[in-house]
Amino acid sequence: MFRHDLSEMEGLLPGPDGTFRSDRLRSAFTDADWAPYLLTSGDRPAGFAFVRDLTGPVRVLNSFFVVRGARGRGIGLRAVQEIVARHPGRWEVAFQDANPAAVRFWRRVAAETAGEAWTEERRPVPRRPDLPPDVWISFSTGGGRPGDGAPAE
Repeated sequence: MFRHDLSEMEGLLPGPDGTFRSDRLRSAFTDADWAPYLLTSGDRPAGFAFVRDLTGPVRVLNSFFVVRGARGRGIGLRAVQEIVARHPGRWEVAFQDANPAAVRFWRRVAAETAGEAWTEERRPVPRRPDLPPDVWISFSTGGGRPGDGAPAE
C-alpha cells in the first residue's frame, strides 16, 4: 500500500509479478542498522515506519506510512514522537512537495518535536534525475540543533 500511494506521485508501476520493490522492507527486518515499527490503532495494523542509520550520526526515517482510514487521528504524529524518543539525536526525513498532506504532516511533526530548531532543504533524488527533488526536514531530539553535532541529552 505504501508503494501504491507513492506511485501516484512518482509514476511508478508494479513489476511484472504485480508487486512493488521490497528491498527496504527486507533491510528493515534483516539489517542491524535498521529498525522496523508497526503502527497500530487498537488491535489493528495502521501503518509502519522504517528507521535506518541507527548507528550513524544522523538517523533517517526512511519509510513511513499510515493507511488512509487511520489518517488524521494522531496515530502518525504519536508514532514519530515515540520512535525518535527511542533513538535520540539528529534526524532526517524526506517527502515530496507533490504530496500536500505529507508536506503539512512533516512540518507539523518537526515543529511539535523540535520547536523552531528544524531545517528544510530540497535535495535531488539519487539516480532519479527525472523526479523533482525531495524535501528533507532535519531536527534533533534530546536538545541538539540540526547539524550542530550536539549529543542527545
